[in-house]
Amino acid sequence: MIEASPELLTLLIFGGILIGVITGYPLAIVVGAVALLVGASTLGWTTTTGILYQRMYTLVQSYSLLAVPLFVFMGVMLESSGIADKLYDALYVWLGGLNGGLAIATVLIGTLMAACVGVIAASVTMLTLVALPSMLRRNYDKGMATGVCAVGGTLGILIPPSIMLVIYGPMAQLSVGKLFMGAIIPGLILAILYCVYIAVRCHLNPKMGPPVPVEERNMPVAEKTRMLLVSLAPPLILILAVLGSIFFGIAPPTEAAAVGAMAATLMVIVQKKFSFKVLKHVSMETLRLTCLALFIGAMSYSLVGVFMMLGCGDVVGNIILSMPGGRWGAFAAIMLVIFLLGFFIDWIGILFIVVPIVSPLAPTLGFDPVWFGIMICVNLQMAFNTPPLAPAIFFVRGCAPDELGVSTADIIRGIVPFVGLIIMGLAICVIFPQVITWLPNMMIK
Repeated sequence: MIEASPELLTLLIFGGILIGVITGYPLAIVVGAVALLVGASTLGWTTTTGILYQRMYTLVQSYSLLAVPLFVFMGVMLESSGIADKLYDALYVWLGGLNGGLAIATVLIGTLMAACVGVIAASVTMLTLVALPSMLRRNYDKGMATGVCAVGGTLGILIPPSIMLVIYGPMAQLSVGKLFMGAIIPGLILAILYCVYIAVRCHLNPKMGPPVPVEERNMPVAEKTRMLLVSLAPPLILILAVLGSIFFGIAPPTEAAAVGAMAATLMVIVQKKFSFKVLKHVSMETLRLTCLALFIGAMSYSLVGVFMMLGCGDVVGNIILSMPGGRWGAFAAIMLVIFLLGFFIDWIGILFIVVPIVSPLAPTLGFDPVWFGIMICVNLQMAFNTPPLAPAIFFVRGCAPDELGVSTADIIRGIVPFVGLIIMGLAICVIFPQVITWLPNMMIK
């Protein structure tokens, strides 16, 4: 066995992961290989395989993670219901007359569907298919139109029921219900910042988002109101069923996820969109996304076990705690590291690798653990939109019809201002921590 200092081993582990990811290998394989090679070389084969087995077994036994497939099923099933199309039609006639009105409507739909879907692949795809063609046919700037589809869809990974929060809770030994409540207001703040930016930018430069012609949105107020109320009812019922049961202490997140899955299925049946083909698609997509998440999670969680056994966790902790600027300097360093990792590593890997290492530092630094966790999750909003990884960019590019002529450069150009708005949202949560902590403290135990 090789003897090396914890500092050197820390560099080897992080360097090995970075090199493996850059070379294009799947994250789960890279992380598992680094854990096995470094562990076997330093701790021995028997000890390393024992750590890996114990960590993976502990992960799959986590009761809280049962909510992952249930929320994925709920989101993918809801994608088949056609609710987003009806909601867009209603907001189209209400907001179409404003400069940037269709882009604002896209963000509002993304916000509302975020509280129903929780899977960014479904949310971004839904917005791209529903809203993007309509905006570009009305001469919206391609960057603006694609940017709002990307960032509006990624709100689904922050606003509960969020798969990210379901995974974060067990990793940091925090209540998923409290994380859900803590994420609501920050998610809404981001949505408001997006809408204000769109309104101001399109007011100053109307060519970015011209209004819809009057003849296309001319409709009696009573009819427009009816359309809006009818389209709002299904998502609001689902939100109440899931988040209401958690907030009022009726059910924990796992049981609430089951309620949401059943409610989404009933909505598809009521909308007359249910079929064996739909059920098969939803089931296979749920299986695929859940297996992907848990495979990455199992490998990453195993790596953390080896990482801690080698004393590397103490190295990272000491570096963070010794940062200049006291606890805020340490917090800034953590946020910067997570932001930089988001360029290269999937958010699931970041959670499973980073959270077990940094979350114990929150009480030491004097931060509320729920506030600290939500700040990490808000930060990870940027990971979906910052190349070269940037899954939201690839979802928009892949789903945009070829005849629209959308390029990856258009999407990146449109997303850049919204990344700045996410940073602004982080600053608001730092200055006013109550926007995160208020709702969790109001929960009925």
